[in-house]
Amino acid sequence: MAPQRRQADRPWIGITTYHREREGRSRFTLPDAYVEGVRQAGGRALLIAPGEAEPAALLERLDGLLLTGGGDLHPELLGEPAHGHMYAMCAERDRFELSLVGACLERGTPLLAICRGLQVLNVALGGDLHLHLPDVVGEGTPHRKSQDEPTSHAVRMENGSHLHELLGGRLDEPVASWHHQGVRRPGRGLAATAWAEDGTVEALRLDGAPQVLAVQWHPELQLEPDSPQHALFQHLVRTAAQQTV
Repeated sequence: MAPQRRQADRPWIGITTYHREREGRSRFTLPDAYVEGVRQAGGRALLIAPGEAEPAALLERLDGLLLTGGGDLHPELLGEPAHGHMYAMCAERDRFELSLVGACLERGTPLLAICRGLQVLNVALGGDLHLHLPDVVGEGTPHRKSQDEPTSHAVRMENGSHLHELLGGRLDEPVASWHHQGVRRPGRGLAATAWAEDGTVEALRLDGAPQVLAVQWHPELQLEPDSPQHALFQHLVRTAAQQTV
């Protein structure tokens, strides 16, 4: 049984930062769009950085978790050799986030996993990844312009899925895409609910866990006032606020 939590009118949402940068002055960083997504949905944002000795203990103080994008997971986690296009790998961040995901699922903590976050969720549940999508699906549907610049493309959702309902059955505009890896085999209990035109998995659901959302695109980059992407952050904050003592 998941531990019960306090009622939270404005719930605390933990947001994972990027890896530790060691060039020059050592620091942790994160684009502010993730924070704005949580705040606009009515949540309180709390940045959490890799390196905690007991990552799971953080969830005792949090009502929800947002796993962000960033660099690649280390290929050793997948039993694969490194690929020449991999970048910003960080074992410290991998260990931290995989531990957080395991504890999050055990406790029933609401979770929104974005881009790398979706991949972390998949690997945590025993799934694996394509290390470089152009090797698998070609360049017909670009998933990023470069390591430093996003692109956009259309997404098809499974009719009647939780994601489809949350987004009002529509993704009228192409989604913001910024990745070069993707799901090869979904992990235990996971199933795809959205796809790019080239078949790349763009969203995952977890059986029996409607509090978990995972998308491969970047909703935080599309938070215009009338954007359906707000619904993803709103779902996270709403379900987090429902955690009770």
